[in-house]
Amino acid sequence: MSEPIERVAVQVDRLCWTGILLGLAFTMTNVQQFAAAGAAVWSLAWFAAWLLDPMVSLVLLAILRAEQVTARHGVRLGGWVRAAKWFTLGATYVMNTWSAFVAGSAALVVLHSVPPLVVFVAAEAVTELRDKLGTAAEAVAPAPRTSFAEYLAVARKARKSGAKVSPAWVREVTGCSRGLSSKLAAALNGDQ
Repeated sequence: MSEPIERVAVQVDRLCWTGILLGLAFTMTNVQQFAAAGAAVWSLAWFAAWLLDPMVSLVLLAILRAEQVTARHGVRLGGWVRAAKWFTLGATYVMNTWSAFVAGSAALVVLHSVPPLVVFVAAEAVTELRDKLGTAAEAVAPAPRTSFAEYLAVARKARKSGAKVSPAWVREVTGCSRGLSSKLAAALNGDQ
């Protein structure tokens, strides 16, 4: 038997968010070096440079989380939200790769491109994955349970005068379980 889709959805959600957070953590030092622009270590400019990446990343994370929740409820967000998401993703990419492009090193460009690009792709995929897994869960949702009263009503309707009510007969006309059929048969026989 496969894992319940809801459980898989939670695992996928957590793994995507972990990847996004790790990618943003990786970018933080690159953005700090970009923003510090050679400022002396421990100087005010050096400390202030540490604020740039969290500022951009926190806005991005807020947008991604809001996008994920609103998508679950079928609410479309406006153009400003999409623009803010792509601006923060783009800013992170540019600040991460700037020095690699300036140095003309293809290896450094690749190294500094992978984490922001993973964040870009995961940011787009996480909402759709969660939405599609939710749709899949709804498609295979178990049928609602039939109550005792509903089974009893079906059995009463199927009962003809003179019919011998037994647990086997109850199972045949209602499709209920073996354990429930004796209780239903007793209730039906108590009607007489």
